[in-house]
Amino acid sequence: MRLALDPPVDPLAYSFAHRVRVRFAETDAMGIVHHAAYLPYLEEARVSWLRAMGHPYTETRTDGVDFSVVEAWVRYRKPLRFDDVVDVHVAMGARTPTTFQLGYLLRVDDVVCATGVTVHGAVTTAGRPTRLPGWMAEIDLASF
Repeated sequence: MRLALDPPVDPLAYSFAHRVRVRFAETDAMGIVHHAAYLPYLEEARVSWLRAMGHPYTETRTDGVDFSVVEAWVRYRKPLRFDDVVDVHVAMGARTPTTFQLGYLLRVDDVVCATGVTVHGAVTTAGRPTRLPGWMAEIDLASF
């Protein structure tokens, strides 16, 4: 599966939002969040999304399935800064029997700061490809 989402900037297109606060350690010499710090924001929101769906990642791992990141993409639109409160919106995009994509929208107040996509492959604890858990087929796909 190749990345196939173009995440919208309308928060109503997303089924879930998670709030994070920018830490000082995530900023660079220019006083803005370093580009690499965005990926942990996506991960934190993704794990929170799974928990809200009733399937915490710890449960999935106990069942012998991990979700390996096989692609990640971020479009930076406006810099995040120390102490910003960021709403990270999450919605599921395309999926196959073994992979799925998530789209993200990062906003501070009503300002779009970034969009992103992660592509995940289901693997066993031994790192071998496997099918997605059955409950993932029941998740509504995003309209984008």
